[in-house]
Amino acid sequence: MSDRDAGYEITDEFEPFSQKYDVFRRSFWDERVRSPKSERFYRTYRETLDQWRRADGFTQRDYALRNASWHVSDLFTEYKEDEDRREGFNDAFTLQRDVAPERVEFDTPAEASSEIKRVARGFGADLVGVTELDPRWLYTEKFSDLSGTARPNDIPEDLGSVIVTAQAMDYELIRTVPSALSGAATGLGYSHDALVVLSLAQYIRNLGYRAIASMNDSALAIPLALQAGLGEYSRLGLLITKEFGPRVRLGKVFTDLPLATDRPIRFGVKEFCEGCGRCAEACPVGAIPSGEPSTERYNESNLKGVRKWSVDGEACFGYWAAQNSDCAICMRVWPYNKDYEKWWARAGRRLAGTRLRGFMLWLDGKLGFGDRVRPRDWWARVTPS
Repeated sequence: MSDRDAGYEITDEFEPFSQKYDVFRRSFWDERVRSPKSERFYRTYRETLDQWRRADGFTQRDYALRNASWHVSDLFTEYKEDEDRREGFNDAFTLQRDVAPERVEFDTPAEASSEIKRVARGFGADLVGVTELDPRWLYTEKFSDLSGTARPNDIPEDLGSVIVTAQAMDYELIRTVPSALSGAATGLGYSHDALVVLSLAQYIRNLGYRAIASMNDSALAIPLALQAGLGEYSRLGLLITKEFGPRVRLGKVFTDLPLATDRPIRFGVKEFCEGCGRCAEACPVGAIPSGEPSTERYNESNLKGVRKWSVDGEACFGYWAAQNSDCAICMRVWPYNKDYEKWWARAGRRLAGTRLRGFMLWLDGKLGFGDRVRPRDWWARVTPS
């Protein structure tokens, strides 16, 4: 498998990435990202909510739902803060029982992969793939938001298999972007992700193999997901899946269980992105590039030495902080963001992978896909008026 199969090109200037320079980590220590607005942004996930914005989509009810959706994920993340660990975001999970002393043997790695995927789906994974551990995507070091200190990455490189999972985010909630309400789709994705990767890692440990559950910590998830065949890379800097478009949150399990690996897939995303640009046009702060893939870096939050579409994380996060909730406008307007349980959405996806992709793009706009749904209309569907 080559890097180009996975949708990117590595140049001679490539350098592995330190978690310290992730834009969210920088928002705790770098004055170019940290601000009173960013501090207020984080407080909205914890404090009484009647003091925040009164606009549609930013009421106390909207924040209440968003924050409740994060609650399960937060319980795991905050459990070991007294040990300077924020598991799932800065550190891998350690809330696991010991590895069983005796191993269950599989006849082949393919048999093991088939079983692991079946179990992962049983625990609630919407998508699951397997790839070899690629050390290039491990963080060179971890960084603590709590103490402001860096420390070595503790993922052993002899855990040679990586199971990558994806949790779908709610389509109808994403249609209300930008809003605090839409952030509930993100929180639910992470809360479900924590359950899946912790349960799957414990299952593997019960079989007698080492396994470490991980969400946003320890390694870059998107290149691993590309290698594991979960989707394609896109202009908006996100993984695009055939099943859910860009609406997924990713998790990882590192293990020494020998597993058969998957291969990258192609279904026309790159070619579609080359002729589209809708996400770049819709971004309110111009954080998404409009040109060809390149090695250009906006700042140190971008990878060095990778030819791809890169997003300006500083500008993107600045908008998040200004509006007191995460933004996914690019995700909402993107033509692959559809409810693929509908036949016509699947037909549109097939069309987007052909030379008629320009017609699909025109039709998508003509029919109003990507338009914002008012948050109060979302509430009207789920609660009595």
